[in-house]
Order: sequence, then C-alpha cells, then structure tokens
Amino acid sequence: MSDVAVKASDHSDHIVAKDRLTEDWLSVAIGVLVFVLALFSLSGTDLLGWAVTTSVYTNLASALGPFAKTYGWLGGGASLLATYAALLLVLGIGVAALGAEVEQQKFGIAWSLKLTNEGGFIVALLSGLVIANFFPRFANWLKEAIRPELYIKIAIVILGATVAVTAAGRLNLASSILIRGAAAIIEAYLIYWAVVYFVARKWFGFSREWSVPLASGISICGVAAAIATGGAIRARPAVPVLVSSLVVVFAVVEVLILPFLAQTFLWQEPLVAGAWIGLAVKTDGAAVAGGGITESLILAKAAAEGIKYQPGWILATTATVKVFIDIFIGIWAFILGYIWTNHIEKGPHKAKPSEIWERFPKFILGFIVVFAISFWLALGTTPDIAKALSAAAGEANVFRVIFFILTFFSIGVLSDFRKLWQQGFGKLAAVYFVSLFGFVIWVGLLISWLFFSGVKPPLVS
Repeated sequence: MSDVAVKASDHSDHIVAKDRLTEDWLSVAIGVLVFVLALFSLSGTDLLGWAVTTSVYTNLASALGPFAKTYGWLGGGASLLATYAALLLVLGIGVAALGAEVEQQKFGIAWSLKLTNEGGFIVALLSGLVIANFFPRFANWLKEAIRPELYIKIAIVILGATVAVTAAGRLNLASSILIRGAAAIIEAYLIYWAVVYFVARKWFGFSREWSVPLASGISICGVAAAIATGGAIRARPAVPVLVSSLVVVFAVVEVLILPFLAQTFLWQEPLVAGAWIGLAVKTDGAAVAGGGITESLILAKAAAEGIKYQPGWILATTATVKVFIDIFIGIWAFILGYIWTNHIEKGPHKAKPSEIWERFPKFILGFIVVFAISFWLALGTTPDIAKALSAAAGEANVFRVIFFILTFFSIGVLSDFRKLWQQGFGKLAAVYFVSLFGFVIWVGLLISWLFFSGVKPPLVS
C-alpha cells in the first residue's frame, strides 16, 4: 500500500497514531477535495480548469497550458505557477496538520511539475535517485516534502473518478475485471506468503520476527504490509524499517524493467500486463504508476500494429488489483496477530476484531466514495451530465498525474543506496532477490494469464 521507508519513529506513528491526523485520513481529505472541486464543472462553474497539463507540441511554448480552454488566457507559465501555488498551500496545510515542520522552500514541487505524464514518472524517479545518492545534503533539506505515502494515497483517491467513468462505458468488462482481480490476488498471495516465509526461515535462517515482515513485504504489498504485520507480531521497529527500505530499492528496479518487458511480450494481452504489474510490483506508487507506463507503452505498440485500444483499461486493471491487495493487508495483519498472540508468543494481549479496522487502509474509503459518486453520475443521470463528468474527471486526473510524479520523485530521494547498504541489509536483499525473481514475478505472470488471458480492452470506435 505505502511506498517508502522512513525513520522508525515515523513508522511507529503510522502504526499507533490515534491522537492526531494521519496521512491516511489526510489523503482522503485532499483527494475528495480535488474531486468535489472538479464536480463543480457539472454546473458550468469550472474551478480546476487552470491546472497545468501537457500536450504534444511542435514548439516549446505550447508544451504547457491550462487544462480547460476557458482558461487559455493564462498561458502555460501562469498555469504552472497557479498549480504550484495551489499544491503548496494545500500540502503545506496538510503537512503542518501532521505535526511536521513546514518551510515553503522544502517542498521541491517545482522539480516535479516540470516532469509530466508517464515518461515523466521515470524522469522524476531518476532525478530523485541522483539527489539521494550524489547530493545527500540537498535530499536531507527536502525531507519534510518527501512524503510518497501521502502523495500516492491522494492520487489513488482521485483515480476513483477515472476508473468509474471508464467502467461505466463497459459494465460487463468492468465487473469481469473486479471478479477476476479479487480471485487473482487471493490465489497469488496465499502462495506468495507461504513460499517467501519458507525461504526466509529455512534457506536463510531468519527468525520468525524477521521472516513474517519479510514475507508480507515481499508477497503482499510492500511497506504497509511489512509495517502492519510487523506491528501485529510486535516486532522491533527496526525490522519493518529495514524491510521497507528493501521494498523501495526493488520497486525502483521493477518499475524500470517490467513495463518494457510487458510491452515486448504482452502487448497482445493488455489486461494480463496490467494485472501482472499489480501483482509483481510491491508498492502502490510504483505499481499504479507502473501500470500507467505499461498502458502507454502497450497502446503505442498496439497502435503501431493497427490496433487502437481505449485508454484507461490497463491502468484500471492494475489499480483494481492493488485496491484488493490493500484491503487484504488489514485482514492478513489481524490473522497473523491472532495466530502470534494466541499460539506462538502467548501473552495477556489478544488480537481483537477491531484491529482489522485499525489496520484497514483508510484511503481506500476515499477511493470507494469517489468511485461510487462518479459511477452513479455516469449511469444514473442525464447524458449531458454524464458527458460533463468525463471532463470533470479529466480535470481531477491532472492532479492525479502530478501526485504520481511527486510520489516517484520522493521514492527516488529516499533511495540512498549507500546508506541502506551500511544498515546491513545484504542478507535481506538476497531473500528479496531470490523470492522476487525466483518465483514471485513468474507466479504473478501465470496467475494474471490464467485470469485475464483473452480479456481485451474495447477498441476506439
């Protein structure tokens, strides 16, 4: 679910914080705010059309511009500045509400806003990696702005509108993706977890305390799964921190490789590719943005072969798989907590059903609310409103792309390979490497093929 390793104190905040606003709830608030502002366009009042976006251009002056033509008088530069100012204000207030120190110069948003669309995700990631590994002081200076967990959660909440509009156009296909996605993650992760746990315990000799977060982080969904299950078994804070660092490093590698492999070998099975990215890449940020990259690459390859698929379906498949995985985390953390406290390390503390809610990723609620409202507007209202909704979702999607870019930049900045190596995770990396490239990627591909082979996106009419 989440995307990076932070300090141990930050991790403990995510696990036990109940007395103040959390990133999970903040992401819901900001994501829903963007969606609600976008909906005003249904009444003829465009509140977000000034947001900066990109287009194919023949001269550099036309590269940037406001999303809506009614704001064309702003021009690209003013639109960029307006978007920067809006994000600076909203995120500044949000980070202050989280109890962090806020300085305007520390947000580093200007780097990301110049990097747009799917290709920009890779450039943003590489830019962050350069800063982390060659300019560590600058990376430390940006630390309050580097919040990939928050950014990707906001992006996924906003994504609910785009997924709903896409699904409303093909109900049968959308329902098929939901059912197949749920079945795929249950089958995949029951296999993944058991095998990774066995490898960590028997092949590499790790204790249960290390093997459980390792198995969860590698098999389920990266950082959040490692944190949730580490907390469930009451592991020392250092354990999920190091596992989370490992997840980030391998997510960087995966997102630079897997989309291009998908384009080469799976372009004729687009939804297999989308599900595979969701099952193989172990963070929400890398997986969902990787799904966007995969979609762009496959659409381009298919178009070159004379096949024009409707956009949105590959990314929707990746996002659907990830949403089901995020829901699965809370349930799995409770199951492990129950087993651990009642059968392995018996003590006075018993796992309670309320812990499922405590560990449930709250930003998923935001995604569901945005999806439900958009879906109802697309199907239960007049054709004019449904048509206007598509434009509104497009405006909100501009911010979704920006938050994706911020996520990738942040992941890169937090991936200081020298520091991670000094923390002594060489043996942990060996477990991850053997598990990921030995069977996780290939089992994920097989399961994706079993559930999505032959299911194609609709063609552009």
